[in-house]
Order: sequence, then C-alpha cells, then structure tokens
Amino acid sequence: MQINFFLTMAIAGIIPMIVGSIWYNPKVFGNAWMQTVGVSEEKLREGFNPLLVFGLAYVLSVFIAFALSGIVIHQMGFFGMLQNHFTEEATQQLFGSVMQTYGNEFRTFKHGALHGAIAGIGLALPMVTTNALFERKGFKYIAINSGYWIVCLILMGGFICQFADLNSLG
Repeated sequence: MQINFFLTMAIAGIIPMIVGSIWYNPKVFGNAWMQTVGVSEEKLREGFNPLLVFGLAYVLSVFIAFALSGIVIHQMGFFGMLQNHFTEEATQQLFGSVMQTYGNEFRTFKHGALHGAIAGIGLALPMVTTNALFERKGFKYIAINSGYWIVCLILMGGFICQFADLNSLG
C-alpha cells in the first residue's frame, strides 16, 4: 500500500518526535544527555515555548523527510535525469513506462532503512561530531545525539521508501 507522497512526508516528519520522546526520556538517555550539556530539568523548562519548539522541530523534520526521499527512492533520481534530457511530455511518458515496469524495485522498508542508516552514519554522525568538537563535548554527547539521528533516519528512510507514492507527484 502506498500513500500520497506529500502525506508520507508529513507522517515521516512525526518519526523524530516519537523517537525523541523515547530517546531523550530520563529513563533512557535523557539524564545522560542533560549531564553532557550541563542542564537540569528546571533549566530546560525556563522560557520553554512548546508550540514554537515542537512546531519548528516538526517543520524541520518534514524538510529532512523531503531530502531523505531522494536518497532512499532511486526512481526519483531517474525522473530527475529524464527531465534534463527530454520534453515534459516525453519525460512523463518514459517515466510512466519505467514506473509501470520497475516502479516497485527496491521499494521496501528494509531498503529504505539501509539507505537511512547510510545517511545517518555518513551525514548525521559527521555533522553532530563536528559541532561537538567545536563545542568541546565528549564521546557521550556524540553517541547520544548522533545515535538519535541515525535511528530517526533509519526509520524515516524505511517508512518513506515503503509508502511514498511517486505517482501522486504528477
């Protein structure tokens, strides 16, 4: 079963919120994370605007989902390649034909999760680590935050690859 592409991105944007509520829970990594950043629960509550923080975090997670879709769904790269060399009508015809024959190739949760893991290890881990180096944070900080993003990208990649309907794009 595939879902409208844009709805898939909106749902995928919720995944980091769910994972974060578990990952940063005090019973999981929350206390260790607070220790590494040097804050307490009371300090975190000061000036906290949940609508702003969670709203912006969700919007940014949807941006991540859109970017990740091009990594985990190989057919999107093929469509882009066609657009550079053919008219719009020819592109739609060729893409439609290829999608009818090969549209479900490599469109599994497992395949998307693999590419999500590659993105997590190849992109998120180096970015978190680079920030941590300049912030003078240690291994625990890097492990907690990059681990969170790797898990999120694995789950988002799997979900997007399995459920995003490219036919709903046009």
